Amino acid sequence: SDFCSLMHLVKLDLSKNRLQQLPLDFGRLVNLQHLDLLNNRLVTLPVSFAQLKNLKWLDLKDNPLDPVLAKVAGDCLDEKQCKQAAVKVLQHMKAIQCEQDRQRQRKLQAEREMEKKREAEQRAKEAQERELRKREKAEEKERRRREYDAQKAAKQEVEKKPKKETVQTRKPASSSRPPQPPRHKHSSWSRSVLRVLFFLLVCVGCTLAACKLTELKHQPLCISVNTLYEDVVAALQNHKTLQNMLQHNSQQ
Repeated sequence: SDFCSLMHLVKLDLSKNRLQQLPLDFGRLVNLQHLDLLNNRLVTLPVSFAQLKNLKWLDLKDNPLDPVLAKVAGDCLDEKQCKQAAVKVLQHMKAIQCEQDRQRQRKLQAEREMEKKREAEQRAKEAQERELRKREKAEEKERRRREYDAQKAAKQEVEKKPKKETVQTRKPASSSRPPQPPRHKHSSWSRSVLRVLFFLLVCVGCTLAACKLTELKHQPLCISVNTLYEDVVAALQNHKTLQNMLQHNSQQ
């Protein structure tokens, strides 16, 4: 595992070792210029192989290479072919690395888009839940308002009902009373006049008694009263005599 830390290697001969693969971080050997991998069991090369920018000689003969890689590497029968193999394999590995980087970028982009989509869906879900809670609160508020209005209306109806019952109970009572005859103002006036006359008669009687029976009869006022009384009595007697005469004449 520590082999690839030998970053100062310039020439490396790994031929005839039955190697099936190279370490994934083989590209850390950035100073490597000469690499001999003859007669091994390599099928592919690690992608980090593209980082060997100083590689100028490469031999991959007698390996069960991937057909594409074997075609790119070609033969290494002389110095020129081995140098061309190094250049072409580096270009091929760089292309693979770029393609993998693009795939990785596309994957990351897809993951970001998926993450954004999930976040957008989450936000939409949260917004929908908020809207649902808002609508539920509005419905609850409306329901409470309707209940309050219903209770208020019921209370007003209960308050109005006793008044109507009182009015209805009062109306039959008033209608059940027998009609009373209207009071005549004339009868009340007659009673008042009679009371006044009775009072005057009492006063006159008291005055006559006082003037006739007491020592006040010698007073000027009582003298006038007595004289008036005697005149009235005489007039009444004359009136009675005249009435008797008229009655006697009518009988004849």
